[in-house]
Amino acid sequence: MYDDIPKYIENFLMYMRNIQNRSKTTIREYYYDLRFAFRFLKAHKNNLSKENLNEINISDLDISFLKSISLNDLYNYLDFLSTNYNDKPTTRSRKVSALKSFFNYMCFKEKALDKNPTVELEMPKLGKRIPKYLTLDESKTLLNSIEGKFEKRDYAIITLFLNCGLRLSELVNINIKDIKNNTLSIIGKGNKERILYLNNACTKAINEYLAVRPHDNLKDRDALFISNFGGRISRRMVEMIVKKYISLAGLDPKKYTPHKLRHTAATLMLKHGKVDIRSLQQVLGHESISTTEIYTHVDSEQIKNALENNPLNNI
Repeated sequence: MYDDIPKYIENFLMYMRNIQNRSKTTIREYYYDLRFAFRFLKAHKNNLSKENLNEINISDLDISFLKSISLNDLYNYLDFLSTNYNDKPTTRSRKVSALKSFFNYMCFKEKALDKNPTVELEMPKLGKRIPKYLTLDESKTLLNSIEGKFEKRDYAIITLFLNCGLRLSELVNINIKDIKNNTLSIIGKGNKERILYLNNACTKAINEYLAVRPHDNLKDRDALFISNFGGRISRRMVEMIVKKYISLAGLDPKKYTPHKLRHTAATLMLKHGKVDIRSLQQVLGHESISTTEIYTHVDSEQIKNALENNPLNNI
């Protein structure tokens, strides 16, 4: 898999996988991001055409090339991403993070570099936006729209999204053994485990699905959610399921995704469940409370009430 990158990048990926215990998804993103970054840097520093970066071979780049990379080279890379690919600040931030992790590894673990060009490289500033989410009534409409041959399975999937705020990857990776009584063990980002207590709606939906879940000729007997073909349900299939019922509910399928259902769960817990921000952080599996704080937004009705309750309103 790694025959198109230098050995030192491969060593970094193995370090992140085996020592830092990063997920397969994260390792894959590091691989793609670093490979593309070094293809650009090779073209940039050697005055090569940047029209076909995917054709540039970087397996021959040695340590001396790393030592030649400057902060200005990295600024040129970020400008290229913004200008030619319209990469959003969040995407560029992820790619900067990959570069910082890599050069830190080369300086402090491999000890191959005396100078780290990413030390002064700032993360792109991210604007805070109010997450898109379904209202309580829209959530009920979505649940009521579920029908068909796989109704019990699909209802359990949507119910877990809306009640537990699961990530897409977390949902598809649930195994039957992860459910014990009224608790669900989840392996989240960074392979960190958290325990969620299943409410009545989730318990009922899961039990009704298990009663009709296929048992014969399965490709993955451990998986909770089984695809139409007998294997573990894929991320893509779940995305299609959500899009299908969003449309049936009369909502915009371009506007709402599985991740927006996670936003919905968080917002409903704060707005209607009166959940405190620390508890919500644990439910969602956020490492930093600042990530959870994006859900502390208030809706237009709350803003209206705040203005109407201003004591000067009645003068």
